Amino acid sequence: MMATEPAQLATLIVTGGAVGFAVATALWAWRLTEGVRAARSHWQKRVAWLEDRLSRADSVFGAHPGLVLVWETPPDPDATGWSSPRVYGSPTALASLVQFADLGSGVMNEPDPATALLDGIADYEARSAGGMETTLRQRMGDLMREGKPFSLTVSGPSGRFIEADGRPAGSQLVLWIADATIRGLEESGARGRLEEARSVVADDPLAFLDMLGKAPFPSWRISASGRLHWVNPAYVEAVEGKSAADVIDRQLLLEPGLPAQAGEALKASAPVAHIRGAVIKGERRALDVVVFPISGGVAGAAFDITRGEEARAALKRFREAHDETLNHMAEAVAIFDRTKQLIFYNRAFARLFSLEEAVLNERPSHGALLDRLREDQLLPNPANADYKGWKAGELAYYERPPGTETPDELWPLPDGRTLRVARQRHPLGGVLLIFEDMTDQLALQARYNTLIKVQRATLDRLHEAVAVFGPEGELQLHNLAFETLWKLDSAALEGADFTAIAETCHALHPDKESWATLKARITDTSPDSRTAKTGEIRRADGSVLTWLSRPLPDGATLIAWDDITDTRRVEDALRDRAEALEASEKIKTGFVGHVSYQLRTPLTTIGGYADLLAGGFAGELGPRQKDPVAAIQTASAQLAKLIDDILDIAAIDAGQLELDLGDTRLDALASDAAELVMPRAEHAGIKLSIKTGKAEEPVRADGGRLKQVLYNLLTNALDHVDQGGKIEIGAEIKGGDARLWVSDNGAGIDKDKQASVFERFERGQSNRAGAGLGLALVKEIVRLHGGWVELDSTPGRGTKVTCHLPVNAPLDHAAPELDLASARKERSKG
Repeated sequence: MMATEPAQLATLIVTGGAVGFAVATALWAWRLTEGVRAARSHWQKRVAWLEDRLSRADSVFGAHPGLVLVWETPPDPDATGWSSPRVYGSPTALASLVQFADLGSGVMNEPDPATALLDGIADYEARSAGGMETTLRQRMGDLMREGKPFSLTVSGPSGRFIEADGRPAGSQLVLWIADATIRGLEESGARGRLEEARSVVADDPLAFLDMLGKAPFPSWRISASGRLHWVNPAYVEAVEGKSAADVIDRQLLLEPGLPAQAGEALKASAPVAHIRGAVIKGERRALDVVVFPISGGVAGAAFDITRGEEARAALKRFREAHDETLNHMAEAVAIFDRTKQLIFYNRAFARLFSLEEAVLNERPSHGALLDRLREDQLLPNPANADYKGWKAGELAYYERPPGTETPDELWPLPDGRTLRVARQRHPLGGVLLIFEDMTDQLALQARYNTLIKVQRATLDRLHEAVAVFGPEGELQLHNLAFETLWKLDSAALEGADFTAIAETCHALHPDKESWATLKARITDTSPDSRTAKTGEIRRADGSVLTWLSRPLPDGATLIAWDDITDTRRVEDALRDRAEALEASEKIKTGFVGHVSYQLRTPLTTIGGYADLLAGGFAGELGPRQKDPVAAIQTASAQLAKLIDDILDIAAIDAGQLELDLGDTRLDALASDAAELVMPRAEHAGIKLSIKTGKAEEPVRADGGRLKQVLYNLLTNALDHVDQGGKIEIGAEIKGGDARLWVSDNGAGIDKDKQASVFERFERGQSNRAGAGLGLALVKEIVRLHGGWVELDSTPGRGTKVTCHLPVNAPLDHAAPELDLASARKERSKG
């Protein structure tokens, strides 16, 4: 029991302390918030007082017969709209002013009716207290910019008036607007202005309406709020309306941008014009729309300028095409206006003087451009001597009257170029300059003049007579030989034509038809006459001339004559000599043939009796008798061969030697020819060998004549090979070529003799050589076969003669009946 009492006592002490601490804290907090409660009570009373004052002010504004518009911050006068001012006043006054501005009842429900109201009344006619005509918009602009107060009487429709007063109020702007008709104020001043206008209309009341009604261009009136109020019949027709009332009811605008343009005019208080496109009667037209402020809004008119715009566009395209054409010209072009400023240049101008387009695009003056060219050393040499005077002369062209002829001028530049400069007054004022680089042209012209001089000098040195006539027959060019050949006076040829020259030359050549034909080749432009032609004439003095006419590319015609009298005489003499030689050759051939034939008979007798004696016909011969008989046989055989060769040569010259073509084996020919000379070779101690490779296939040839060829070659080799020498005869067929050859290791032929060994009667170097017909006959027989002969000889080492023959000899020199292939073809066709 004793232990429990101290614990309870401690608990009571702690609880009492906590309660005391809480009471002390609450007292301390209540004392601290006493000031806040007092302040709150004070501001509550203040707010109640202000609400009472505001309610009283609203009552006062509500009883005011007008409106009060307040801008707490001055609006920007250049901004669009009125910056939404606060509106105070009675609903009755607001409705009255809305009716005055003809805005309709719907504006009352808009979020910013003040702006619509101000737009509706700002442009009606108004008078200041001093009687100055103005508008509410203009005076509000002055108030916003400069803080100028104003008092205005605004005249509205139906004889109603509004009084407007604007004042600055500290940092605020205030506008009082009241309907003077409701207030019953004095209206005499405003009415006087209205009566004054009515009196003007009263003098001729129908004139204004009749004038605008019959105007051929659309006219209209729009209120400051952008509503269409009046249109004329032209406007109704343009928008395809039924009537003026229909257009106004439907608010058919001629062009959607008209309200915006009206706002520009109202803001500027001045007429505003724009070029606008509109569809009129189904066609796109260009209209010059002009709107201007009037009382209560703006009036406007539209003028059709489609043709003018089309002409302006066409002119623009023409100028662009003209400028582009000038840009493609090789000549440099620069145009300066009447103020001497550069207004156009083409690309060739910039390239010619190496000028930057950025510099030219700044439109430098003519004088400044000349100064720039002088710095770059691109002015002619005369400009460097007295530049000031030369520049003044260049700029003096602006003072000359239009149409003044100005000759072209050449500018030799320090860099070696030469420019042609053409100047003329521009039709729009100023000067047009054209520069052409003539350097190459002048160089070509100089070379051309040089060529003309060289040509004249060359023509004068020709022995042929040359004359050039123009398309009309005028003499353009001639040489001295022309004057000499036709015995003409050089003075008389100046300006002469072909007819006059022909009459002068008639005495030497009195053939009028020949002169007329020659004239036709000069003046006739037909293709048949414009061709080259030659001819020959014989003059009265016995001389013979050849002439040539040749058309030239420029339409002129060149006529050349050449005296060939001496040539004709030489030709006649040569022809007579040739005929005499031909006759002599025929006599010689006939004589040789006849003599050879006559020699063959006794030669046959001599050879025959020599053979009989050698055979013992007259008794056996002794040792001393055999050698003379053998010599007779050898001599008769050589003479017989010589006669045969002479007869063959004569037949070849007469074209009477025919080949007897047939199948011939070349290896057999070589063997047969070797057998003919084998005894002689053995007797002379010469080794004879035969070499036939691929020669078994027969060829088409005359075997007898080819054997004669080989025999002549072998006998010729035997005559030039000493004892112990070697001779080889060979034959070969390779491809389409057949070859026969004879080679030896004899003395050979000197180089200077090789070209003539196959000529007739050309004897070899050996004492045993014959008459010189063997090798000549070899060459002719091979030629008749269509082949050719090759000689390969080295002095001291020997000689090789090769005959190249075709496998099938041509039939040019064979009997016609041997053309078996052609005969077979004819039979097959039949």
